[in-house]
Amino acid sequence: MTTVRSLIGISAKKRWQISQLDVNNAFLHGDLHEEVYMQTPPGLEVSSPQLVCKLNKSLYGLKQATIYVDDVLLTGTDSEEIDQLKAFLHDKFKIKDLGQLHYFLGLGILYMSDGIIVSQRKFVLDLLKDYECLQCPPLTSPLDPTIKLKAKDGVPLSNLTFYRKLIGKLNFLTNTRLDIAYGVQHLSQFIQDPREPHLKAVYHMLRYLKGDPTMGLYFSNEGDLFVAAYCDSDWAACPNSRRSVSGYIVFLGGSPISWKSKKQETISLSSAEAEYKALRKVVGELVWLSRLLEELTVSINLPIPVHCDSLSALHIARNPVFHKSTKHIEVDCHFVRTKLQEGLISLHHIGIGQQLADVLTKALTVIKHYSVLSKLGVTSSPPT
Repeated sequence: MTTVRSLIGISAKKRWQISQLDVNNAFLHGDLHEEVYMQTPPGLEVSSPQLVCKLNKSLYGLKQATIYVDDVLLTGTDSEEIDQLKAFLHDKFKIKDLGQLHYFLGLGILYMSDGIIVSQRKFVLDLLKDYECLQCPPLTSPLDPTIKLKAKDGVPLSNLTFYRKLIGKLNFLTNTRLDIAYGVQHLSQFIQDPREPHLKAVYHMLRYLKGDPTMGLYFSNEGDLFVAAYCDSDWAACPNSRRSVSGYIVFLGGSPISWKSKKQETISLSSAEAEYKALRKVVGELVWLSRLLEELTVSINLPIPVHCDSLSALHIARNPVFHKSTKHIEVDCHFVRTKLQEGLISLHHIGIGQQLADVLTKALTVIKHYSVLSKLGVTSSPPT
């Protein structure tokens, strides 16, 4: 979804119209490069029962069937060229022109005079209805910061599928709701053996969503396409494994287009190491994003400012000398330093109170949560 969010953000800034197309029977157009055979279908007369059919296209049921796409977005400066491209695609694939983009892959697109709002309002309301939370009193935070959830704590749930489906739906919702990304990541850790406290925390999150089901991403049409990033970590946050949590967020023109909240793969021996691993993740994302924007012929600011609240991690990145306390993360160090020397990124220290990635690494108090939220480029959708 990062590509889609980036495209919408670029279109908002440049005030381009976004057109949506749907390809009829797109699965019939998927070319198959492997040799795959199937039994002859009923009713087809063949000269020998040993004969089989060789597939030329990727039909339903094959692993290769996912190579087709039937949703297409078009945008740009030249409306005449876009119309010519639509005609060309229609001649090749028989497409349906859906006009201006309003709903795409579960994302609702609302056009305002000063920008674009992308939300999943319908999905949230359907979710609250399905789990009977529409009449519940709302809560003001995704998770209760005073409660520490642990594995194998509490009575096991009798219906594991119920919990897993609910987590899957909430995970889909993080495509626009970065305010619940940490909570969903945290609750996903218990998906193998969910207990009653975990389910209670999930319903806590549903009641938080009830407070503002219309919240979404706001892409302003003012200003320029300035890219900036924030990264953070919560050292040894997991009480069971003592692994840290990394979080990062990337802004394009003041609007969030990419974010992640994830438990680190290995145990960090210090808070500086945990912060540096988070720095490594966001730099990797910026490498990919810079290439994406280059393909879209979008000029961006270089170096890209990366904000981190750990002076130790910044010193490691800037210091060309390795010593025994950092040699086990030498690969990460080389990667970040290389991108720093190439001029892709610049590193900046910020105070803890200015760290926007905090919302992706821990459960915040209500005051801190809404303080960060007010700076994230999110807004509530007006009634439709």
